[in-house]
Amino acid sequence: MAAAVDYNALRAQTLGSGVDEEAVTVNTRALIDKVLARYSGEWTVLRELLQNAADATASKVVIRLETLPSAKVPVPSSSSSDPSAALKHVLLHHTLGRLLVTNNGHPFASSDWSRLKRIAEGNPDETKIGAFGVGFYSVFADCEEPFVSSGREAMAFYWKGNSLFTRRSKLPNSHTSNDTTFVLEYRNTTSPVPRLLPLCQFLSTSLTFVGLQGIELWVDDWNILSLSKKAAPGAHVQLPNDVEMSTKENMMKVIAVERETVQMDANCMDIAFWTPPAGSQVFATSTSGSELGVSQNPGSSIRSFFSRLSAPAAVKERASAREGSNTLPEVVEDLTNISTNVVFLRISTATIQTSISAAFGKELERATKKPAPRRFNVAILTSSRQEVAASTASNPTSVARKGGVFASVLPSTAGKVFIGFPTHQTTGLLAHISAHSVIPTVERESMDLNARYVRTWNIELLRAAGIVARIIWASDMSEIRDGVGRAVQAAGRNKILKEDVARFLPDAVHVFRQFTFRESTPAYQVGQIVQESFWTSNKNASIELFSSQGVLPSQDVRLATEDLSGFVQGIPVLPDELVTGAPEFVRTIKEYGLVTDITVADVRKELGTKALNETQLGEFLKWAGRKASTGQVDAATIHSLLDVVVATVEADSGNNTGGVVVLGEVECYVNPSRVPVDMPVPPNTAPFSITKNISRSDLEALGWVELQIVPWLRYLVEMGKGSLGPDHDITANPKFSAQVLPVLSRQWDSLSQGSKSTVVGLLQTRTVMPTKMGMKKPPDAYFTSVKLFDDLPIITGLANTKDKFLLALGVRRTVALSVVFERLMDETAEKNATGTAAKWSHADLIRYLASVRDDIPAEDIARLKERAICPAEEAGDKNTATSRRYKVSQLYEPKDELRRLRLRILQWPGVYRPGSSEARFLGSVLGLKSIPSVEELLDIMSTAPTKGDMALRDEAMKYFITNYHSHNYGKTDLARMPQAYLPLHGDGKKLVPAAACFTNPKAAVLGFSILRNDLQPDAAKFGVRPDPPMADCVNRLIQSPPSNRREAMVVFEYFSSRLGELGRSQIDALTSALIIPVLKKAAEKQISSSQGSATDSYRHVSPSMCFLGDNSIYEKIFDFVDFGHEGNAFLLKCGSKHEPSKREIAAMVAKEPARILGIVQKAEVYLDLLRSLADGYASLKTDKVLLKDLKRAPFLLAYKEIPADRSEEKAGALISLDDTDEDSEETGIKEWSLASAAEIVLVDDVISYNHFKQHLRAAPQDETLEKFYSLLGSPVLSNVIEEVPRTGAVTQDQSSAQKLRKLILERSKLFLHDVSQDAIRHDGRWLEKNLQVINVQSISLRRVLRGPNLTHTESRSAVLVEDKRQGCRLLVTSSGFDYFQVSQALVTLLLRLPRPQSAMMLEMLLGSDILKLRARGYNVDRILRAKAAEQRLAEGQRQTQLEAEKRKAKEEELAWAGAQDRRSKDLAMPGAFNDSPEHVNGSASVGPSRHSPVSFLSSIQRRLGLEEGAAKAQQQLQKLTGQGQQGQLPSTEPPPYTPEEPRDPKGPGGGGVGPVSSPHALQSSLLKAISASRAHDASSLFSRPQINNIREPSSYCDERPGQNMSLVATTDRNIKIYVAKSTRDGAGFVRSNATRLNAFVKVLDECADIFKLPPSTLNIFYDPASSSIAFNAQGSLFCNYLFFEQLHWPAFAAAEDNTIAARTEALVYWWVTLCHELAHNLVEDHSSAHSYWTENFVAQYFVKVTLKISTYHKLGAKTKIEATGLQVVDVRERPS
Repeated sequence: MAAAVDYNALRAQTLGSGVDEEAVTVNTRALIDKVLARYSGEWTVLRELLQNAADATASKVVIRLETLPSAKVPVPSSSSSDPSAALKHVLLHHTLGRLLVTNNGHPFASSDWSRLKRIAEGNPDETKIGAFGVGFYSVFADCEEPFVSSGREAMAFYWKGNSLFTRRSKLPNSHTSNDTTFVLEYRNTTSPVPRLLPLCQFLSTSLTFVGLQGIELWVDDWNILSLSKKAAPGAHVQLPNDVEMSTKENMMKVIAVERETVQMDANCMDIAFWTPPAGSQVFATSTSGSELGVSQNPGSSIRSFFSRLSAPAAVKERASAREGSNTLPEVVEDLTNISTNVVFLRISTATIQTSISAAFGKELERATKKPAPRRFNVAILTSSRQEVAASTASNPTSVARKGGVFASVLPSTAGKVFIGFPTHQTTGLLAHISAHSVIPTVERESMDLNARYVRTWNIELLRAAGIVARIIWASDMSEIRDGVGRAVQAAGRNKILKEDVARFLPDAVHVFRQFTFRESTPAYQVGQIVQESFWTSNKNASIELFSSQGVLPSQDVRLATEDLSGFVQGIPVLPDELVTGAPEFVRTIKEYGLVTDITVADVRKELGTKALNETQLGEFLKWAGRKASTGQVDAATIHSLLDVVVATVEADSGNNTGGVVVLGEVECYVNPSRVPVDMPVPPNTAPFSITKNISRSDLEALGWVELQIVPWLRYLVEMGKGSLGPDHDITANPKFSAQVLPVLSRQWDSLSQGSKSTVVGLLQTRTVMPTKMGMKKPPDAYFTSVKLFDDLPIITGLANTKDKFLLALGVRRTVALSVVFERLMDETAEKNATGTAAKWSHADLIRYLASVRDDIPAEDIARLKERAICPAEEAGDKNTATSRRYKVSQLYEPKDELRRLRLRILQWPGVYRPGSSEARFLGSVLGLKSIPSVEELLDIMSTAPTKGDMALRDEAMKYFITNYHSHNYGKTDLARMPQAYLPLHGDGKKLVPAAACFTNPKAAVLGFSILRNDLQPDAAKFGVRPDPPMADCVNRLIQSPPSNRREAMVVFEYFSSRLGELGRSQIDALTSALIIPVLKKAAEKQISSSQGSATDSYRHVSPSMCFLGDNSIYEKIFDFVDFGHEGNAFLLKCGSKHEPSKREIAAMVAKEPARILGIVQKAEVYLDLLRSLADGYASLKTDKVLLKDLKRAPFLLAYKEIPADRSEEKAGALISLDDTDEDSEETGIKEWSLASAAEIVLVDDVISYNHFKQHLRAAPQDETLEKFYSLLGSPVLSNVIEEVPRTGAVTQDQSSAQKLRKLILERSKLFLHDVSQDAIRHDGRWLEKNLQVINVQSISLRRVLRGPNLTHTESRSAVLVEDKRQGCRLLVTSSGFDYFQVSQALVTLLLRLPRPQSAMMLEMLLGSDILKLRARGYNVDRILRAKAAEQRLAEGQRQTQLEAEKRKAKEEELAWAGAQDRRSKDLAMPGAFNDSPEHVNGSASVGPSRHSPVSFLSSIQRRLGLEEGAAKAQQQLQKLTGQGQQGQLPSTEPPPYTPEEPRDPKGPGGGGVGPVSSPHALQSSLLKAISASRAHDASSLFSRPQINNIREPSSYCDERPGQNMSLVATTDRNIKIYVAKSTRDGAGFVRSNATRLNAFVKVLDECADIFKLPPSTLNIFYDPASSSIAFNAQGSLFCNYLFFEQLHWPAFAAAEDNTIAARTEALVYWWVTLCHELAHNLVEDHSSAHSYWTENFVAQYFVKVTLKISTYHKLGAKTKIEATGLQVVDVRERPS
């Protein structure tokens, strides 16, 4: 490959070749024009000459434009008296003839003269602006031969053709001057005078930063402009400590900054401001040339010289707008008048110290041709507001003149980058930046940000400029700070006021705008870099800002988003005028995080420094409330603000006593609708005067709550005798109490119950009630309506007070019971002293109390309930009262039905009316009972039988049943009652509680009690349930399971009737409980009968361990039962199944494999069981524990083959004989045994198994079981056995191996056709890419069984070897191989788990003929079709194209024949070449022409640019054949013809003169010749050399070398490779030259595509002894590789990335060669006829060759040969 070429050696060989060296020549004129094409700016010539003056330290430059008068427009007659008219005439009608630029700098030294005549040799002084040495040559754009004089010498430039020459001479003393003058004669005389104002503005801008002090502009003898510059002494600028002075890469560091004020004066003639009339030639510009002002044709300058000074028409409007010189108002005054303009500038110059590495400096010097400066200056031009104002005041006419001469000096719209002079690049801020050390592009209009090292330097310089800008910012802010300080000091204050800020605010706005960054143009990166450096240079992430408190660091300044001046004035904020005046700057500092909005922390800090007055406090509360209510500030922050606020409040007439208010202690606010504002309030309540103008929502957002009645009342009650004074003591001052109690009364209904209780609690125990007896407690006071006694304390003075409020406090409407008892009733004696009865009885007392029921206090009612005031009836006598009195709640109403129950009845004299007020009072208030409770009835029913009183028990039951619904006895759950009162069925004496008996007689089977039959209709009323709880039933079943099947059927049937009641927990308990009686097996029965009773024949199992019905498969393994339909339904509910699940079977088998195998007895039955488990493996693997047990347990059945004559059998093993043929000599015995999965192998290699079968336990030969065994961990036999092949040497002849590979690839598709995709390991496509078949001399295979370490070795004819490095290789013996052994090796590659029959199937497919396979039913047609499809497709496409060409030729031939009849017979044959035979006797020759001295092929080479390559090919050919000394290479071609030779009148067919041949017939013949080509199918080629005598007018010998070659390889394009049999290692030759052969194949394949030849007709041969370039062997074309290697491969190897030239040369060479060989399909010998057909081939296909070459140029570098993908795919080994 190309990477292997030693290019260093080739270069050394080339340099040492001895060939004459040649210098590189330069077309000077073209070079200058191309350099000038880079100059795109205006005024380029003047800029470069001004730069030279500045580098020469000149102080003044004079520019003179000399004009030529117009030949068409005469000078106006008034010009002598009117200078303005004369000057207008010059500007309008004169043209430029010469430009003179003179400076007073140092005269040229010898080195300067030398550099002047050298292009690209710039000024080596790093302090100078010039760098590239091409600026001066800008004069050649319009000046043909410039002249320079300086000091005592001069130099003239002149052209000789395209070469520029100079001549230098000494000047005579009369012409000697210290000035330097550039004389530029204009190339033509048609260029108008440029517009003067843009030129003046350019000159004034150019004077800004350069060292020049003055510039004069003259037009003829008119002094148009005089510029002068003077500077005040500079002042040192203090470097801020918080600014980082080093750049990001530490290449540059600012070490000093000095500021100076510069004044520029301009004396400008008013003609500069004059606007010429429209259409005058002063506006005209040349339309030829580019907008850059560089002539496109260096030979003829179409553009005028000063078209570079005036903007082109296409950009004039834009340039005028940029320079501020749009259409100006016409000046009507004297145009020769001189106007004076003054501008004041502030220039800050920084000294930059550099620190770069030596390597970087070396690279930078290589790029600029001057060393990097150790120090350089960066200047920034700004202007203060005062300087701008002074400049405006000094130029009163500048406004009308769009800024005048100095329009672009001040950076009013955009600052520019100056590299000595202004460039197109803007800075992004309103400041010019100048640095001589900026490395520009060649045209000096922009900074170079592309070149690697230059880019780094320029970026660092821009960063340094950003740091300097930051320093200037700090200096400007410092000036403003000092100015504010001086103003404050002059006013005798120490605090900055608003008027001080307003005075300096315009200055601050000016500075802010000046340093507002915008996008720079045209390179936006410039502004970004300066801006980034400006903002990031500060060490503390801070910047000085002008605020309401003066200039402060940005971290102390805030941005006011709202007006907070009402309560805080000490927070420094950016003034609104500054925010609106410089919005972009403010937005930037906010984005950078340098300034933030006012935060709550700022407000809190300010509030903590002073006390607020009442007005400020109100404003603060409004602001805080609004922030809190809108969610802008959270509650915690609000509280933190309130904690620091202290305010002074003045006293008022209300509740505000004045003084200091600490908001942190305030919790409440006053609602005047609840609490009067003139009432005292607690100290934690805000004065109403400061909250009256704030909404309730805002107050509550502050965390304050409305002052509630309860806290206010508590404050009045608790502080009444203390701080409030006697006037506000609610317990002692009736007047104040009369004010408070109505307030409480009004709010009473809105109070919550808890608040009401608190109010009552506060007032009820205190003397707050004014009465006629003085201040009393509410319970001791009475309403005015109580007049029972005269000496009661009646309330007074409480107007507008609600009665219900007073009642709640305890004010009485009735006399207290104690009083009544004391005064009206003597309970200790029944008679008074006179012996009469007491005044009131218990009935009278009840009547009184009922009359005043609504007024009796609750506590009195409670006392009545607890007081024994009423007697009961004596037993059997309702009119007699007992002497004992009872509580009313202990008695029953006087009713007969209650008397029959023998209850305690109230004794009531007279008739008792249940609906009377006395009855209602007794019942509803005092608790007189009207019906007995359930508990009382149960006591009667349970105790009466014990006393033998059955009638009372029956009466109680009757009363209960009868009144069950009317008295709502159903609310009581009698089932929970513990009393035993219910009789049972079958046992009338025994009483049980309701929970202990049931009504369902079936429950008796479990031992439960049943209710007596006559009570069962009312069982629900007594709380008796039909069935016992299911939990109790389940517990009894588990504790006492049925002992036999009959009992079990009854019990299970009962449970079946209640299946819906079974809960999950009960089912779980029953599932594992031993409740099912199961007959023991016969053996178990015999044992149990011998030991005991018949009941021992049953055993109990759980429902989960038995199954229902019968099952012939599992009944011997599991327990199957049948308890009828109902019983089985219950067992199904409890977890029994009709048959075991796969998991259960697997668990059983894993737990007791030996027992189950002993039960089933037969191996086949056990294997069926395993198959069923294999089918359910998907569910088994979800149980991780079970799967782990299955992998570990020895439950799998495996066999081991033992010799048939084995005498002893292994104990407990199942033995079966193999079904073998009777004539088998080694019939084996399979010994079946149980083993775990890891102990069993899956037989995938029968041969290996036969060798080690006595030592292996094998899985059954069943796909389902093998897959199951594999999933459980059984290894494959091939993984247990290690195969170690040993092979002999690889044979040279690999033809049989390749045939076998082809056969394998073909038949493997048949073999895998019906195999499922999951079983396939590798398919046919994989084999095509990875399988190799190799012949070796011998193969032996050693097998090692791991574990026992047993070995076996045998000879094999085929073995498969797989490794990652060499891939998959099938090794076969060269002496012959067995298809079965080949199949055995392949099936392991094709199938994941091969079967023994798999190898036999593949053997049959490999060994059978394809037609026999079809006869056997295999679908081989698809294979046959696929094999031929690709060849048919390629051949079809080729034939289609060939037929299309034939049809086209036929059609053209017919058209040509028709036209030929109408043409003269004397015309030459159409399509004849220039060197074709001329007409002889008026007729054209039909046959081939003779060669002219300049052949057609030579003309083709010239047209393709290969003439030189052909000569080199001839030299290489001579060197290759060793005939470089003797002369030319012997050629097989006939000698060239000469004009002197006689022409052969006969054509190829030997005829004489005939009609003119059609070119289409000629094309048809060529197509037939192409069709005659064929592939060479033989594996060898042999031909003897021949020499034929060709007899023509000039006879010669036709020599044909002999060939003796054999086939060694075939490429994927079906191009065969032959090697001479004398070559010892043909295959090695192919491998070592694969890359070159691939390149040759690509060339030939593209040649074949030109002719639409099948690639198989082409062949490559290699014969070092052959001198033939190519030959035609019966239609097969052979090309000599040796010629390609020597002639063309060096060009391919040298062109690493782009092989266009190499491929073009090779393509043409071999295309012509194939034309020669295709002609042999028509003419065998090298005769003139052969030459005729060769040339016609070339002519016919020449266009296609050119199209092919054009595709190379379109693809470009993609034409690399390595990307073709043509690789040798078939290498054939030959024996030595």
